[in-house]
Amino acid sequence: MTIQQVLLLLLLWMWLPHPCHTEMLFRRTPDLRPKSFGGRALGNDGKVIHRQKRGWMWNQFFLLEEYTGSDYQYVGKLHSDQDKGDGSLKYILSGDGAGTLFIIDEKTGDIHATRRIDREEKAFYTLRAQAINRRTLRPVEPESEFVIKIHDINDNEPTFPEEIYTASVPEMSVVGTSVVQVTATDADDPSYGNSARIIYSILQGQPYFSVEPETGIIRTALPNMNRENREQYQVVIQAKDMGGQMGGLSGTTTVNITLTDVNDNPPRFPQSTIHLRIPESSPVGTAIGSVKATDADTGKNAEVEYRIIDGDGTDMFDIVTQKDTQEGIITVRKPLDYETRRLYTLKVEAENTHVDPRFYYLGPFKDTIIVKISVEDVDEPPVFSRSSYLFEVHEDIELGTIIGTVMARDPDSASSPIRFSLDRHTDLDRIFNIHSGNGSIYTSKPLDREISQWHNLSVIAAEISNPKDTTRVPVYVRILDVNDNAPQFAVFYDTFVCENARAGQLIQTISAVDKDDPLGGQKFFFSLAAVNPNFTVQDNEDNTARILTRRNGFSRHEISTYLLPVVISDNDYPIQSSTGTLTIRVCACDSRGNMQSCSAEALLLPAGLSTGALVAILLCILILLVIVVLFAALKRQRKKEPLILSKEDIRDNIVSYNDEGGGEEDTQAFDIGTLRNPAAIEDKKLRRDIIPETLFVPRRTPSAPDNTDVRDFINQRLKEHDTDPSAPPYDSLATYAYEGNDSIAESLSSLESGTTEGDQNYDYLREWGPRFNKLAEMYGGGESDKDTS
Repeated sequence: MTIQQVLLLLLLWMWLPHPCHTEMLFRRTPDLRPKSFGGRALGNDGKVIHRQKRGWMWNQFFLLEEYTGSDYQYVGKLHSDQDKGDGSLKYILSGDGAGTLFIIDEKTGDIHATRRIDREEKAFYTLRAQAINRRTLRPVEPESEFVIKIHDINDNEPTFPEEIYTASVPEMSVVGTSVVQVTATDADDPSYGNSARIIYSILQGQPYFSVEPETGIIRTALPNMNRENREQYQVVIQAKDMGGQMGGLSGTTTVNITLTDVNDNPPRFPQSTIHLRIPESSPVGTAIGSVKATDADTGKNAEVEYRIIDGDGTDMFDIVTQKDTQEGIITVRKPLDYETRRLYTLKVEAENTHVDPRFYYLGPFKDTIIVKISVEDVDEPPVFSRSSYLFEVHEDIELGTIIGTVMARDPDSASSPIRFSLDRHTDLDRIFNIHSGNGSIYTSKPLDREISQWHNLSVIAAEISNPKDTTRVPVYVRILDVNDNAPQFAVFYDTFVCENARAGQLIQTISAVDKDDPLGGQKFFFSLAAVNPNFTVQDNEDNTARILTRRNGFSRHEISTYLLPVVISDNDYPIQSSTGTLTIRVCACDSRGNMQSCSAEALLLPAGLSTGALVAILLCILILLVIVVLFAALKRQRKKEPLILSKEDIRDNIVSYNDEGGGEEDTQAFDIGTLRNPAAIEDKKLRRDIIPETLFVPRRTPSAPDNTDVRDFINQRLKEHDTDPSAPPYDSLATYAYEGNDSIAESLSSLESGTTEGDQNYDYLREWGPRFNKLAEMYGGGESDKDTS
C-alpha cells in the first residue's frame, strides 16, 4: 500500500464516528405520572402495579474492514442502567459470528472483533444482546437485536472481464464512430464513498482512438484512417476507482482494433500498354495471355470485371474474368490467319463490381489498358476445298473408273505442292485408290451394293516439303443399285397336300425377296416353268402367289412327294428371274384338312392302330425293361461276396510291370533265366509261391548266363517277403511282359491243372504248416471236389 493510500485511510478514519465511543445504554424510562397519583397504583386484585422498565436503547455499531492491528479490534460497548458496577450482571452475545468472530466481555459489555473482516465477503452482521442476573440467571432486560455494519475501504482495484478485447471498425470512418465498449467492475461498496466509482482513460492508442470516461465506449479520434496505410491498432484502456483521483486503484485491458476494408481504391493497371503474341494455328478458345489491374482493397471490394470496349479485334478475341486470381484472360474467338492480318489492337477496361457511393468523389473506379496482339506465321497444313465430300456411283462401273476428286491447297504464302493418300484403315479391302498428285479417287475392285451400300473413306493431304503436317477430310461413297440379283423365295416352304384334296384347293401361299432396291419398289411375277397337271400358280399381284391343286385326290401309295418348279421374275431393267422348287408332300388328313401323317412307314401299320396306341405300347416295353434291369441288379448284389472272407482267404495277386522287351532275339535285355527261383536252386530252400520240385520233374532247358544284379535284387526281395510276418499266404504271379525262353517251371496256369489233377497228389500241403491248410482243403480233397462240383 502506497503512502498516499495510507494517508487517505487515516484521514477517512478521523472523520468517521469512532466505534470505541459507541454504547448501547440501559436507562430508565422517565416517570410521566401526575404527582396526584401517589406512589403506588393498585390493580384489580389489589396488588401493587410496578411500572415496566424500558428495554435496550437501540444504536448501530460500525466497524472498519481490513483492520491490521495486533490486538483485537474494539467494536463497541453494551451497558444497562441496571448495572451498578458490582459485577452482578452478565452480558450475553448471540447471532452472526458471536463467540468466534465477535466476543463480548460478560462483565463490562465490551465487544471486540477477533480477526480482520472483509466487507466484500459480508457487509453486516446481525447479533442479539441480553443482560442477565449472574446469580439468578434471569434476564434483567429483554433481548435486543443490533447490527454491526462494516465500513468499506478502497481495497479492490477495478477489473475487466476479459484481458484482451477484439474489435473492428470500417476504415475512413468519421471521428467519434463507436468501436466497442469495455466495462470494469469494482468489488468495493458503490454506495459508500468513491471506492467503486470508476473512471476510464486511454493509456495507449492515441491519437487514433479515445474513450468516454464514464461509459468506457471507445471511439475513433482521427478522420480518414486508411486501412491500406495501417490495419491493426492496439489500445490500452485503464479503469481507475475513487473517481479517478490520486490514490485510487486501477486495472487495465488491451483492445486489438482492426480497420475493415471499404471500397475506397479504384483498380489500376500497372502499365498503359502490353504486347501479346500468338501463332496463327491456335484453335478457337486458346488463351493468348492475361491482364491484371491492381486494387489496394480486399475481398469483394477488390473484385474487378474485365471487358473489351474498343479496338479492331473485338470480333476476333474475347476476355474472361478469373474470379480466383482477378485476372482478365484473353482468348481466341475466331480462327486467325497470318496471311490475312498480322496485328490486332484491343482496348480493355477493368471496373470494380461493388462501388461505394460514399467514395465517388475519389474518381471513377475503373481503368483501361491497350493490348496489342501479333499473329505469328506457322507452316500450316493443307486446307481442303470442302469439309467433307460425297460421291455416288453405280455398282456395275468398270474397274479404274474415277468416282470423284478432292482438292486441297497450301494456305501459306509460299505455296507448296500437295500429295494425297488414302487412310487404309478406312478401306481395309482396298476397293478404292487415289491419285497422289491430283486427288482423283478411282475403283480398284468391283463394287457390290448388296455387300456394302456405303464406304466411308478418309483422304490425307500433306505438303511435299513438310509431310509431317497433314490434313484429313472424310469422303462418303454411296453405291447406287443396279438390278443384278434375281428374286428368290422369302423362306423355305414345307408344303403338303391332303390325299382327299379337291381341285382348286389352296395348299400354300408364297412370297419372294430381292437383294436389289429399285426406286419404284419391288414388283414380282410368279409362274410355272411348265404346265403341271397336278398344281398351278395364281399370282396375287401383291408380290405373293397361291399354289392350288388341279385335280381331286392324291395317293401316298403311288406318289408321296411332288416337285413344283416356280419361276419368279422382277420388274426392273434388266429383268432378273429365278426358279424355285417347292417340295409338296402327300399326307393323310382328317375331314377338316388337318395333317395326320406324311411318313411312308405309317402305311405299313395296321389300319386300326392309332398314334396313341403306339405310344402306349412303347411305354409298356420301356417299363418291362426297367423292371428286368432292377431285378438283375438286385440278384447280382445278393451274390456279391466280400473282398476277404476269412483270415485264410487265398487269392492270386498279379503284379504287372508293363515292361515289354524285344522277345527272344533281344540280347540287350537282362537274362530272364535269373527268374527261375535261384534261391531254390542254390540254397535248396522250399518256396511258398511254387510247388516244390520234388513233386514233379521240370523240363530241363539250357541254362543261360547268370545275371548277378538281377539275381541279387530278386534274392533280397524274396528274403524280405519270407521274413515278413504280416505277409499273407497268397500266390503271387509276377508278370514282366518279357517274351523269352520257356520257363523251367512250365505253365502255372489253372487252366491246365484240370488235365493233370488226377496224376498229382497234394496231400503234402498239409505238412507245410497251418498257413497252407486252405490250399490243402482246396486241392487235397480230390474226388470229393469233383463230386461236389
